[in-house]
Amino acid sequence: MSQTISPVLSVVPTRALVDETFKVVVENLPPASPVTLHALLYSEDKDYWEAYGHYVSDHRGTVSVAEDMSLGGTYTGKEAMGLLWSMRPEPGSRTGLRLRKREVTSPMLVHISVYSGHISEGFRKQSPLASVPTERWYMAPGVQRIEIKEKGVRGTFFIPPGPGPFPGLLDMWGGGGGLLEYRSALLASHGYASLALQYFSPGELQSSDLKIQYFETAFNIIKDHPQVIPDSIGIFGLSLGTVVAIYLAAVSTKITPRCCVCISGHHLYPLGTALNFNPKLEKKRLVTERYDENNYQILRDVRLPIPTDLSEKVDVRKIKCHMLLVNGDDDQNVPAVEAAEDIAQMMRSGGNLHLLTTLTYPNTGHLIEPPYSPHFRATNFIVPTTKEKVISLWGGQPKPHSDAQEDSWRKILAYLHHHLYSSTTPKAKM
Repeated sequence: MSQTISPVLSVVPTRALVDETFKVVVENLPPASPVTLHALLYSEDKDYWEAYGHYVSDHRGTVSVAEDMSLGGTYTGKEAMGLLWSMRPEPGSRTGLRLRKREVTSPMLVHISVYSGHISEGFRKQSPLASVPTERWYMAPGVQRIEIKEKGVRGTFFIPPGPGPFPGLLDMWGGGGGLLEYRSALLASHGYASLALQYFSPGELQSSDLKIQYFETAFNIIKDHPQVIPDSIGIFGLSLGTVVAIYLAAVSTKITPRCCVCISGHHLYPLGTALNFNPKLEKKRLVTERYDENNYQILRDVRLPIPTDLSEKVDVRKIKCHMLLVNGDDDQNVPAVEAAEDIAQMMRSGGNLHLLTTLTYPNTGHLIEPPYSPHFRATNFIVPTTKEKVISLWGGQPKPHSDAQEDSWRKILAYLHHHLYSSTTPKAKM
């Protein structure tokens, strides 16, 4: 009497940081057997996200996601992490969703399953051949999470495990507002004391008076922490956070960042206006904002053409710290690539171009996140100044955008390590 051998699914490791790779292998299948590998995540917003690839087992009855080709699904080809980066809301979900981890002290639970045959829908109604739960963490074991409410500053400070002291980072997200902790938790997992800064709440931009002193105070909270190296602090920004980072690096006389990482931003902020509200730009927005065929809002034209008048932008010729610009050439929210070219031109004329490094990625949008995060071409957004609900077009295509997230994160970590961990003491030479 022959006994049927059940397929064996392994995911290694089953518990990892979100920027770590895993290996997914199925064994004990019949040779040349069509199967579907599927990843399922139930988000904190109570939505199901999924990704899947169609495979055929080899002569040994094995499928390896890292080594074999996906013939169809949410990704195709040899994609070791396709089951994560190609995730999208399950068919029938609400529109304009974005997957973000709010509670970093718990993991994202992703169930990896294998199904018989090549299937493309109704996964939760079918029984898999095998299934493995995996944990994806932003916060490594031993990272401390400290809520900050001092000197008027709101945020969360993440301290790496170990005795320290560590380099510090001021981490700022964009115009959606609120407190987002996941990137800071991940940066702390890589050895940086990172303060996720809340500088306005959703919908309060016009009433929230953003002054440079707020950011200087936040920077100094990091600097004064006993587990931080006081002269080794950088600034990390995305979108509006990048505008603030560039402004601080060029204008502030109170703080001296060692370096800045600026994702998908610009320097087009007129001095003397409120950091959060520019009436002239608001009028222009009403004329220049566009909508695509899906009625998704496109805002990149609002700041084009790049002004030649120096009073309309931050004088980046005054920047004295190293600065890394990370941009996608399909950013539909801000003209990041055009702004980067102007920044380079201005810094060349100011004699500080040697401080600038620029990474530009093809077919990549505005929301450049840590690796293996799903790509969001368009998501729900509340316009900060009008509180209008729209679907904002961010741009990018899933595969190149995913590649850009992976490559840029690796280069960002190397950049931070070089500038914040490098010794300032000259080493003796033989």
